[in-house]
Amino acid sequence: MKIGVVTFPGSNSDVDSINALTVAGVEPVTLWHESPELGGVSAVILPGGFAYGDYIRAGVIARFSPVMGSVKDFAASGGYVLGICNGFQVLAESGLVPGALLRNRSLRFAGHLVNIKPERLDSPFTRAATGEPLRVPVAHGEGCYYADDATLDELERAGQVLFRYVHDDGTPAIDPDDKANPNGSLRAIAGVCNAAGNVAGLMPHPERMSEEVLGNGGGMQLIKSLVESAAEWEKAGRPAPQLRIKVEAAR
Repeated sequence: MKIGVVTFPGSNSDVDSINALTVAGVEPVTLWHESPELGGVSAVILPGGFAYGDYIRAGVIARFSPVMGSVKDFAASGGYVLGICNGFQVLAESGLVPGALLRNRSLRFAGHLVNIKPERLDSPFTRAATGEPLRVPVAHGEGCYYADDATLDELERAGQVLFRYVHDDGTPAIDPDDKANPNGSLRAIAGVCNAAGNVAGLMPHPERMSEEVLGNGGGMQLIKSLVESAAEWEKAGRPAPQLRIKVEAAR
C-alpha cells in the first residue's frame, strides 16, 4: 500500500512524514505540488512547513496548487487526508476542514513539546490510540484554532473535535492563556475533522515523535490509525464517503 506525502516549496516535515510511514510499514510516495497526479495512493498527508513561504498567510497560496485539486477530488471520493501543522492550515484554507488558524495569541512562534489527548478513539485518525495524553512537538506561528461559537458548538455536538491540548493529568487547557495551550486555541482544540470523518488536521507533529529514538513513539499511534483506515478503505473497494461522524458516536 502506498501513502502520498505532498511536498510544497517550503515544506520541512515531508521527510519526517515519509520516515514515519516507512517505520509503519507502508510505501511513502512523494507528491509534488505542481503535479495533479496522486499515483494511486491510498491516503494523503499534507506535511508541516511553510508552503510558499506562508506568503500573505499560512496555507492561502498552497490551496491553489495543482495537487490540491486532486486532493479535494480524492477526499470527495472517500480517501483519507491528514494535514499536519502547515497541512492543517492548507486544509482549512481549502475548506476541507472547518475553522481557521490564526496568529498565536502570544504573537510569537511556538516551538516546544505539548500534551494532546484524543477526544474519541473511534475515528479513522485515532483508532490505534490508547486514549492517554501524547507528548508531541508544535512548531508554528499561526496555530490558534478559531471558529464562531455556533460552529464550535456544532463541532462538539457532531464529534468533529479530535484532539485537545491538555495538562499532564489529561485535563483540557481550555483557558486560551493557559501555558498548556501553546497558541490560545479556542476550547483547547488541537485538531478537527470534516463532517464525513475522512479529512483531519492537527497542529502538533505526531510524525516527529514516531520512534522511541526521537524521544517517544506516541505519535506513531496516529500514523498507524491512518494506515489502518486507508488499508480498510482499499480492501473495501474505495467506497464513497458517508457521514461517519455521528452524534451518537460523539457521546
